[in-house]
Amino acid sequence: MRVGSVAAGFVQNFIDFAELKGVSGDVLLSNAGLTPNDLVDQDARVPLDTYIKLVRDAVKLTNDPALPLRVSTETRIENISIVGLVIHSSKSMPDSMEQLNRYSKLMVEVDVMSGEERFSIIEDRGGIWIVDNRPNPNLYPELTETSFGWFIGEFRRHFPDRSFGLQIEVTHKQPEHAQSYDEIFRIPTHFEADRNAMEIDPIWLTTDFVAETSYVFGVFAERADALMKKLETQTSMRGRIEAYVMTNLHRGEIGIEEVAAEMGMSRQTLYRRLRDEDATFVKIHDELRHRMAVDYISARKVSVNQTAYLVGFSEPSPFIRAFRRWTGQTPAEYRLLAT
Repeated sequence: MRVGSVAAGFVQNFIDFAELKGVSGDVLLSNAGLTPNDLVDQDARVPLDTYIKLVRDAVKLTNDPALPLRVSTETRIENISIVGLVIHSSKSMPDSMEQLNRYSKLMVEVDVMSGEERFSIIEDRGGIWIVDNRPNPNLYPELTETSFGWFIGEFRRHFPDRSFGLQIEVTHKQPEHAQSYDEIFRIPTHFEADRNAMEIDPIWLTTDFVAETSYVFGVFAERADALMKKLETQTSMRGRIEAYVMTNLHRGEIGIEEVAAEMGMSRQTLYRRLRDEDATFVKIHDELRHRMAVDYISARKVSVNQTAYLVGFSEPSPFIRAFRRWTGQTPAEYRLLAT
């Protein structure tokens, strides 16, 4: 299971908003165990639990339990996340939802079930609904509040004369500030429902936006793709293992016990973490050897024997057998065809 995280820009945005309400940002940072340097880069990652603690401290210090609702509806997502820029350069609401699902982890990374997107658009109960598929949502009702708050706030700012949300269903119990939902969202909210979902006006499925040029969209998407790749490498156990193994590949066989010790965990814990990512250490090690071997052979800057050593084989013959298993060709045949 991944350790949840949130983009530093969202943390800074919450602190800035709380400061407008009279709360000391330094106090919020200190209580959360953060420093200003942790938030300089808005794309840096902050542990989700740290963010939630900061949010709850801000709620207490402002004595405003509706603070998450206000932050999400009154601030602009495009000012704090590359995802907001990607969404705003999309051609339509369905297109923006596709981009949101693609990059949602750059904003808030949670354990979304394998094979399921964070948000779904479905036709159900006589209407069109956006469903938040976040598992265990009642652990952090604040995330439910802000998820729908961003939707409502963005459409309210850009289309003030047209309705977007029609009603909201949430799985958590009715809070003491339930009246604030009506005042801030301005649509009915139904508590203790069987899902977290918002019914929207169907007209948005067929409404085109005045989008940025495709070039601008491409620039934003390219930046977001790079951040996604970095996030996957930093937060997945597979990425951490690859980073370690790659720098030690030439040493030969690297055992799972060695890697587990490097990661500060037991062999069994590492095994379970990899199982949660549908991966095994043997497969990761083998695929990394395969990828690096192909890169070396294709580049033609080292010999086959040198490549064997660089990817951890003590002799050329087992490397050649492995290469044939990977590619169906010997290294010499592969290099010849690659020219």
